[in-house]
Amino acid sequence: MLACPFCQAPETERIDIEGKRFLVFRCMFTPEVEPTLSDEEISGLLLARFGVQGQNYFRGTCDRLHVYVTKGEGARVLDPPGRRAVG
Repeated sequence: MLACPFCQAPETERIDIEGKRFLVFRCMFTPEVEPTLSDEEISGLLLARFGVQGQNYFRGTCDRLHVYVTKGEGARVLDPPGRRAVG
């Protein structure tokens, strides 16, 4: 069982979908890894990929979600043209 590289929460599940593997940690961090990697290789990969970036990883994810919801496809779904403002 692996631990989250950010908060050390334990791994709770591994999900294999269409040749890809996703690790799910108790904190809900869910990185994608190659299904052929050993636990030792995965630990090294997570530290190399996310350990150095630290909070920058989450900041970048939040920034992308913000743009999606305010200016991207999410905004068009949530606030379609012609919709009347409530209030």
